[in-house]
Amino acid sequence: MQTIVTLTMNPSLDISTSVDTVVPEHKLRCAAPSYEPGGGGINVARAIHKLGGAATACYLAGGPTGQMLTQLLAEEGVVQRPIQSRYYTRESFAVYETTSGQQYRFSMPGTQIDNVECNLVVDRISSLSPMPDYLVISGSFPPGVTDAFFAELATLARRVGARLVVDTSGPAMQAALAQGVFLIKPNFRELGLLVGRQIKDDLDLRREAEAIVAGGQSEAVLVSLGAAGAALVTKAGYTQFRSPTVPIQSKVGAGDSMVGGLVFALARGYTFTDAARFGVAAGAAAVMTPGSELCRREDVERLYAQMQKDVQ
Repeated sequence: MQTIVTLTMNPSLDISTSVDTVVPEHKLRCAAPSYEPGGGGINVARAIHKLGGAATACYLAGGPTGQMLTQLLAEEGVVQRPIQSRYYTRESFAVYETTSGQQYRFSMPGTQIDNVECNLVVDRISSLSPMPDYLVISGSFPPGVTDAFFAELATLARRVGARLVVDTSGPAMQAALAQGVFLIKPNFRELGLLVGRQIKDDLDLRREAEAIVAGGQSEAVLVSLGAAGAALVTKAGYTQFRSPTVPIQSKVGAGDSMVGGLVFALARGYTFTDAARFGVAAGAAAVMTPGSELCRREDVERLYAQMQKDVQ
């Protein structure tokens, strides 16, 4: 299996709990909290680990929350290379309301970082040995990350032959595309933000994704469509994948599981089409799990086999 490294610039310590009812102005007696590692690239690495693969998680970690994040990843057995930051790792908080079945999610912003932190990240990635076959940049970015940072990473990836996979949004995605990448995974709304207008329908989506590939900005575009599945555009053409129908427990982690499944499959030699199908299966599998739990290997393999059978 080819090597994978994920990069998370804005990781979080995810705290979750439950309460009977969320009401204002009252002290709410919550259940005992649970703590999990969080952040796009970290969750991608965790999903790959769950699928039986291996990915090294690189991420900025600072303060006691950063130390706890590192400890939690070690307990899961995820290979990691934390990059020491001068700033505390942020926290995110989720509350499940038992009476309604609704979940309330509170995501804290990351602390603004500077060029010193960005340079540390570039230095750490450039010092990896061996260099990865796939470099996955996923999740939000804290204030202070400039376009020059993406230019450096994209240039580094090209120089060492690493395939750069980007799953973020807004200016960060635009900056990455300006340098040319291997694959991007926006959702329907993010693709509209990327091209500067609202995407009207599937045909419009296809046209814009094909323009990105034809312009050399990305070799592939995988657009996640939620319950509808995903659409893949490469130079070979356009393919839409319908997501399997599954019981919904929680949609948290579905996007990260999709990216994890996709890159895991690519690293094992799957074609673009089969890897995208495996990614859709992983995203659907994550929906079946409660809370912020990611996909389970047995669910992914069963759903993928089902999807393969449906197209034969």
